[in-house]
Amino acid sequence: MNQSDTTHMPTSPARLRPSDIQAMRVRIALFILISDCVAVLIGCVAGNMVRFGDPLASPGLNLFALVLPLFVGLAINSDAYAADVLRDVRAGLSRAMLAYVFAIFAVFFLAFYMKASADLSRINSLVAMGVTAAAMGTGRYVCLLYTRRMTGMQLVYDLLITDGVAVKAPPHVHVLDAERDDLRPNLQDPHMLNRLGMHLRGVDRVVIACPPGRRQVWSMLLKGSSVNGHIVAEELDEVGAIGIGLFAGKHTLAVAHAPLDLSRRAAKRALDLSLTIPGLIFLAPLLIVVAIAIKFDSRGPIFFLQPRVGRGNRIFLTYKFRSMRAELSDAAGNRSTARDDNRVTRVGRFIRATSIDELPQLFNVLRGEMSLVGPRPHALGSLAGNELFWEVDERYWHRHASKPGVTGLAQVRGYRGATPEREDLANRLRADLEYLNGWTIWRDISILINTLRVLVHRNAY
Repeated sequence: MNQSDTTHMPTSPARLRPSDIQAMRVRIALFILISDCVAVLIGCVAGNMVRFGDPLASPGLNLFALVLPLFVGLAINSDAYAADVLRDVRAGLSRAMLAYVFAIFAVFFLAFYMKASADLSRINSLVAMGVTAAAMGTGRYVCLLYTRRMTGMQLVYDLLITDGVAVKAPPHVHVLDAERDDLRPNLQDPHMLNRLGMHLRGVDRVVIACPPGRRQVWSMLLKGSSVNGHIVAEELDEVGAIGIGLFAGKHTLAVAHAPLDLSRRAAKRALDLSLTIPGLIFLAPLLIVVAIAIKFDSRGPIFFLQPRVGRGNRIFLTYKFRSMRAELSDAAGNRSTARDDNRVTRVGRFIRATSIDELPQLFNVLRGEMSLVGPRPHALGSLAGNELFWEVDERYWHRHASKPGVTGLAQVRGYRGATPEREDLANRLRADLEYLNGWTIWRDISILINTLRVLVHRNAY
């Protein structure tokens, strides 16, 4: 964040909820996207009028049909509709126009390569580019006026947490007190992290005001929060640091950032739903057969529900087919399943070996608590050797900056099963952090494909 982030404040002290701001951002981004698409159409129609005198001439309509999908994909990928450009017309317009020009040249290159360039008109395209640029600029300026009227340019939700240091916050900023709200930082208390995660749900940026001695622990907590995290550093005020951060006139140190912005989260969610809904329909007969087999094999419920740590260190209940005797099930996860574990039922041994026991987690994906791909969620009592996971490496909490997954990079690399040694967790943690630091939608697809090869694995028992 830079100083310009504080130049536009809401015109009224009304405090919007995080969900309100996020919904408004989505609506504005969608409105701008539609406006840009209309601008592309206007440009192609104008090119037809200038070149052929007919707005519905085939060269312009062909150009529109070929350019539009390329433009939309490139514009989204270049963050032309990200939150940081919704109030910056020039930045958003430049990204959109670069995507449009690239799409135009890509279409002409392909047409030339396939010897179909006669179907396109160069004059039509040049006119289309000029008119489209003007129409895009007009549409984005109208969107800016609408944004100012509806939000006062309050497009991000800021949360200030004071932990022993008082900072006067702007009127629209919500303030929590670490002592009063039971948020004193403690890396050894997952329930404290869950409380913090619940407060951070939907927040875009959290700013911590604390003494220097507690900055390190807050920094560690925020790295797994899936929000942009800043820590107030008043000692930087005198030197006028550049490129750090600014909140309410105080310099801040940026210590965490969300690994996926809104557009990337939307793409990931779209992939989840496009595969999960058909998958559940296709797998319904198998799920029913397994449920009946579990019921006949041993007494107890069909599903095993277990609290696990999810995105932002928030605790949720995972669904699995019950594979152990009900009276011996371990909800806390203190004891890892051994290869010849006497708690596992006959049906349970088969569904664990084939990973069928994990299929009900598709319902968690449907509910938005999990993703198809991400770091696997762990039970609170999970041990690596004789230590809790977060005691082995404090970076463990960082892996929760994204939704947990039904599968993940660690799983396709064979890191699954029991964790009798510290190194077993270290391997998984390295893979999880690598996944978060290099996420792309294509990597998710690759991991899903590779998961098919390891459904039956020697470490699955």
